[in-house]
Amino acid sequence: MRLSTVILPVRRWSEGGREEWQRAEELGFHAAYTYDHLSWRTFRDQTWFGALPTLTAAAAATSRMRLGTLVTSPNFRHPVTLAKELISLDDISNGRITLGVGAGGNGFDATALGQEAWSPRERADRFAEFVLLLDRLLTEDAVSYEGTHYSADEARNVPGCVQRPRLPFAVAATGPRGLKLAARYGQAWVTTGDPKVSNGGGTSDDSLEAVRGQVERLAKACAERGRDAGELQKIMLTGFTPDRPLDSVDAFVDFAGRHAELGFDELVIHWPIADSVFEADPAVFERIATEGLAQLRK
Repeated sequence: MRLSTVILPVRRWSEGGREEWQRAEELGFHAAYTYDHLSWRTFRDQTWFGALPTLTAAAAATSRMRLGTLVTSPNFRHPVTLAKELISLDDISNGRITLGVGAGGNGFDATALGQEAWSPRERADRFAEFVLLLDRLLTEDAVSYEGTHYSADEARNVPGCVQRPRLPFAVAATGPRGLKLAARYGQAWVTTGDPKVSNGGGTSDDSLEAVRGQVERLAKACAERGRDAGELQKIMLTGFTPDRPLDSVDAFVDFAGRHAELGFDELVIHWPIADSVFEADPAVFERIATEGLAQLRK
C-alpha cells in the first residue's frame, strides 16, 4: 500500500504554498494531489487557487513525487482545452501526473459559469462523453469528434503525453455508469466512501461494509468488460467517512489495515489546515507519514 496526501490550494505560493509541496516529498508521500474546484464548501469565501497552475508550480518545486487532481470534473472544464494543459503539465513534471476525474456534483462549480446545475442523469451523460473524448485527445495526434455535449474539430495534441499511451486516469465513481467508465478507461479507481453512511450517522463498520460493496461492484463492472479488477489501483480519499485516521498513528494503522484487506493500494490523507474540517495535529500527521505504513507491515 502507498500513502499520499492532498494539499488544498489555500495558501499563497510565496507564503508557505511551495514549502508544503516540498515537505510532502521530503516526508516520502507517493503522490500529492489537489482538488480541482473553483471554490469548495466552507472555503468558498477564503483563499483558493487554481489546480493546474498550482500543480505546474509543484512540478517545478519537486522531482520525485507523483502529482495530480482529486478530482477534475466536467463542471467547468472542456476536454479539448484540458487535454492541452494536461499534456503540458505531464511534460513539465517529466511524466509524474495522474488525472483524477469524476462526474462532479451540484456545488458551487456547477453554476459558476452561469448555467443551471445539471441533473444527475446529465452529469452522468457528460461524464461519459468527457472521459471518452479526453482519452482520445491524450492518445491521438489529431481528433475530430461530434458528441451530444462536447465536440472537437481537428484538435492537435502533438507531441502527446510523456507517459504512454497517456497519463493515467484515476476514475472516481460509485454508481453503475461511473464504475463502467472506471473499468473501461481507468488505471485507478477512487472512492471517498458512502456519503449516505457518513451523513446518516453510520459507524466505521457500516462504512467499511459500504465500501466493500463498492469494491464488489467494481469487480463486476470489470468482469463485464473482460478485465481483471486487480489491474486497477484502488484509492481511498480519506476524510469523508466516520473514521478519524489522523487522530493518532494507531488510528491510522487500524484504518489502513482494514482497507488494505479490501484491496486498496493507496490511501490519501489531507494535509492539515487549521480551523477547518481538515484540522489535524501536524506532528501526528508527520508521524503517520513516516511511521504509519511501516507499522502496518510489522
